[in-house]
Amino acid sequence: MAGGNGSVPDRNLALELVRVTEAAALGCARWIGRGDKEAADQGAVDAMRAMLDTVTMAGVVVIGEGEKDKAPMLFNGEEVGNGEPPEVDVAVDPLEGTRLTSVGQPNAIAVIAVAERGTMFFPGAAVYMDKIAAGAEIAGAISIDASPQDNVRRAAELKGGKPTDITVVVLDRERNQKLIDGLRDVGAKVNLITDGDVAPAIAAARQGSTVDLMMGIGGTPEGVIAAAAVKCLGGAVQGRLWPRDDDERAKLIEAGYDPDRVLTTDDLVGGENIFVAATGVTDGALLNGVRFSKDGAVTDSIVMRSRSGTVRRVEAYHHLEKLSRLSGREYR
Repeated sequence: MAGGNGSVPDRNLALELVRVTEAAALGCARWIGRGDKEAADQGAVDAMRAMLDTVTMAGVVVIGEGEKDKAPMLFNGEEVGNGEPPEVDVAVDPLEGTRLTSVGQPNAIAVIAVAERGTMFFPGAAVYMDKIAAGAEIAGAISIDASPQDNVRRAAELKGGKPTDITVVVLDRERNQKLIDGLRDVGAKVNLITDGDVAPAIAAARQGSTVDLMMGIGGTPEGVIAAAAVKCLGGAVQGRLWPRDDDERAKLIEAGYDPDRVLTTDDLVGGENIFVAATGVTDGALLNGVRFSKDGAVTDSIVMRSRSGTVRRVEAYHHLEKLSRLSGREYR
């Protein structure tokens, strides 16, 4: 429950959110490598939704699975939680990496972010965002307006190394090819990924990580979730909406958005009471995936709180027969 008058989320919310992402990861893990990304996503959504109902909060989904008529659960604007204070905005990605899960590739995670009501950026019709994320050590030097070469040089200087020492994660998409060419031109190590840029953004912001920067055009919802996580870690995200065509640009302008505006971490997620939890589905650089044993499963999670700056790693063992009896769900 919340502290004080119950209007502000307190530290006890953190463990409740870990249970939510654990449930989502367990709900989709049996679909790993089975070639059915829709079933994997539905398993994560159903499990996350059921667990969210038990969380002490009056939440509204700001970043979810889509509009109500296109998403059976966790749609934008849906109320979640048990209805008691605190009042919060909620951003969810029950399974970031549906394709990764379906083909058994690394870095699929279940993730949720929560912040005080009215503090999360709603992207409207914007599907994509150009973004850059970094940890505290180089957060003040990066700029989305700078060239890829300049950002790498600045990062290298602050880290006391050379551009060739800097590792940058980029989504492998044609729209990012100019960025990739610029990074390779300066000698950076470019780690191309096929899906999911929340986990790489978190990795870029974590102290001691092998990732220095996350850059490129990816999903706008993922940008908001990434900003929440990076803010908890003391890093920074900058973003700019990336309309796919003139029609989408016109819709954004009509709705009051400025597609040319640089969005800072605080623009994407305001306030200082932010919680982020993530659980690994498949093994990755950030988290281990769900690991099954004869009678149970082990999950690996991370939970962060911006106000205290605390980051916890949570390994949990789940007795699947007992979980099935409690939830009515199949886990194997």
